[in-house]
Amino acid sequence: MVKVSDLRMREVINIADGRRMGPIKDIDIDLEQGRISAIILPGQGNRLLGLFGREEEIVVPWHKIKKIGLDVILIDLRDVTDVRPEGGFPANGKERYF
Repeated sequence: MVKVSDLRMREVINIADGRRMGPIKDIDIDLEQGRISAIILPGQGNRLLGLFGREEEIVVPWHKIKKIGLDVILIDLRDVTDVRPEGGFPANGKERYF
């Protein structure tokens, strides 16, 4: 069994391009089923020193997680299409996942 706090300590790597995505910022939990539905990563936004605009988040559905290792979490984001503003939804008002 893995604790959420343990997951947050691991580096997330996209196996599609080998890019480091950073640590897990947050998680989405499906309370009805009692399981994690997605992990949320910090976005790769174009903010200037974090001074302007809101930070974006990358929502990675659980099925995109390929392997959870001792030090890293491997995800596959080959079909990356959208990110959402921190704590919110894309401008079109609809949640989209990778």
